[in-house]
Amino acid sequence: MGQKINPLGFRLGTTQNHHSFWFAQPKNYSEGLQEDKKIRNCIKNYIQKNRKKGSNRKMESDSSSEVITHIEIQKEIDTIHVIIHIGFPNLLKKKGAIEELEKDLQKEVNSVNQRLNISIEKVKEPYRQPNILAEYIAFQLKNRVSFRKAMKKAIELTKKADIKGIKIQIAGRLAGKEIARAECIKKGRLPLQTIRAKIDYCCYPIRTIYGVLGVKIWIFVEEE
Repeated sequence: MGQKINPLGFRLGTTQNHHSFWFAQPKNYSEGLQEDKKIRNCIKNYIQKNRKKGSNRKMESDSSSEVITHIEIQKEIDTIHVIIHIGFPNLLKKKGAIEELEKDLQKEVNSVNQRLNISIEKVKEPYRQPNILAEYIAFQLKNRVSFRKAMKKAIELTKKADIKGIKIQIAGRLAGKEIARAECIKKGRLPLQTIRAKIDYCCYPIRTIYGVLGVKIWIFVEEE
């Protein structure tokens, strides 16, 4: 059988960078790791809770647009810097949104001696990010759009971005069939075994009335 490996972890230190930057003694390392997880979960829950509900709107304004690509955490002695990379930061640009999020994080983390500093960075090419495409496919499937049509539409969106290849795979009870199967669509090159090739990847679960579908997206950005 083929040995599978996560494309992001496989390229750490070459084309992929770490999303957490801090130092801790070995006995305190697990606490710092759990704190990072709490911060990321709190931010994602805040975004999901405050999303606008609507179905007949464009991608930039519907519930699938407020997608976090990744969250960077940088810890200093007295400050925790949180950088949120997001596709369309409409929700977080609202007045008082950052302050409310900071209060939620302070309660979650209980950092008395550390100050929280949250900043927002908009992703330059949103349709180049697999998380945004996966959320778009999820939004389409929940609205009873055909899975093949949703995958083709997602690949069309990547034409706006400068990428060299893309692969989308959906697995589960597709179209409500009793037997689960996997369907895949690919366009361009995808050198998964080349370490210098910058490949973005995400795995995203979609909960539908027929059960849970799994979406995997690989995007070949460039070769360094």
